[in-house]
Amino acid sequence: MKRSALIGVVVLLATLSGHAQGRGGGRGGPPPTGRVAAPFDVTGYWVSVVSEDWRWRMFPNKGDYGGIPLNAEGRKIADAWDPAKDEAAGDQCKGYSAPSVMSFPGRFHITWQDDQTLKVETDAGRQTRLFRFAAGQAAGGDLQGLSDAEWESQGGGLGFAIAGGGARGGASLKVTTKNLRPGYLRRNGVPYSANAKLTEYYDLIKEANGDTYLVLTSTIEDPMYLTQPWITAVHFKKQADAVGWNPAPCAVR
Repeated sequence: MKRSALIGVVVLLATLSGHAQGRGGGRGGPPPTGRVAAPFDVTGYWVSVVSEDWRWRMFPNKGDYGGIPLNAEGRKIADAWDPAKDEAAGDQCKGYSAPSVMSFPGRFHITWQDDQTLKVETDAGRQTRLFRFAAGQAAGGDLQGLSDAEWESQGGGLGFAIAGGGARGGASLKVTTKNLRPGYLRRNGVPYSANAKLTEYYDLIKEANGDTYLVLTSTIEDPMYLTQPWITAVHFKKQADAVGWNPAPCAVR
């Protein structure tokens, strides 16, 4: 997805709220905990708004890797994808990894597991991601990897924040994920390697009518299968409660 298209997505959302502004400055000194330092509330139930990359998010067909800067080896692996082999090997969840699961149409439940850890649960695939504000926790090595989180007041995302009652001072939640088990960038077998790095920025938008959105800008870097970083943007609308929450197991068909 081209940067101009991503900017269009976020500008459209900004128009809904009627505000856009540059990112503000941050507070000095490290916060005592991620929870105490939070500039906005990211917790609650969220539902995907599938207006970006609809075709690939809803119907990821074999061999359809449009928009992803795959090299020749990456295309070869994607073209050879066999869902029956994944099922036989117990690898139904390879397409529900950290680099792909947030793009799924579905719902997400975000809570504080403790004062230094945000927990993101997905109903698609019943996955759990942990965003850790304290270093030296856990080992990673699975499909969700090891995710380090921080509140960032400048830079990140697309270079600007959305206001209108949203993130104070233009702050973003930045999450950097490494130490991933190899999996898929899409459910149709588009590969990423163990050397992949995922960088995410979560920006909050509040509209005048009270609706709240998260805009997620993601960058995947993988020297093994990508010719350049792959940038995408998706967004979610906050729900008042758990209506529609329907956890389901991973599936490859």
